[in-house]
Amino acid sequence: MLRIAVAGDDVVLHPSGAALLATHKTLLIADAHFGKAVSFRKLGVPVPSGTTSETLATLDKALADTGAERIVFLGDFLHSRRSHAKGTLATITEWRERNMRLEITLVRGNHDDRAGDPPAELGIRVVDEPLALGPFALCHHPKPREGAYVMAGHWHPCISVGGRAFERLRLPCFWFGDDSGALPDNAVGVLPAFGSFTGMHRIEPRAGDRIFPVAEDVVRAIPQLPIA
Repeated sequence: MLRIAVAGDDVVLHPSGAALLATHKTLLIADAHFGKAVSFRKLGVPVPSGTTSETLATLDKALADTGAERIVFLGDFLHSRRSHAKGTLATITEWRERNMRLEITLVRGNHDDRAGDPPAELGIRVVDEPLALGPFALCHHPKPREGAYVMAGHWHPCISVGGRAFERLRLPCFWFGDDSGALPDNAVGVLPAFGSFTGMHRIEPRAGDRIFPVAEDVVRAIPQLPIA
């Protein structure tokens, strides 16, 4: 894990793609997309099974490593209405029953609008963005908001590293815009997608951005682009 400062608060970056707001003991999870694989299979696309269990196992490790007491999902909890499949919801319900001590909030994203809210029996508070917490505005969409540093998902960010084009490797990354006040429009942080069956989109860092790729279960820092 890697501890950094964002908007004056301690943020711990976990190699799963989760981020702990240490002061608030809150684990941020972006783009879990539970039930994406079953959604594809119902459309006749042959994709792997067991992705929900895999994602929940990763979540268990992130909780154990960070000691978080609450979770905020930054949108796209369920992938689609087809994600309400009996098997998918049974796996999530079993996990929830083992973790009833946790306070869980979902900030609705674009996929949640289509999928609908999680079943009430999961005991998940569901809100629209933004959700205020300390200096942060917790959102799904990475858009600046006046007076707060936005923590969001949606983009599934990654960077390309390596040599020649055919040898380059794509790595999921945390992407934090400048929070010094020099570039207020960049005061947005984007977490990598957490789900085990999600795509990635390559980003173009801007001056003042901080990028933290995840490689081999290690979060690394790369040099910050200077502000002109």
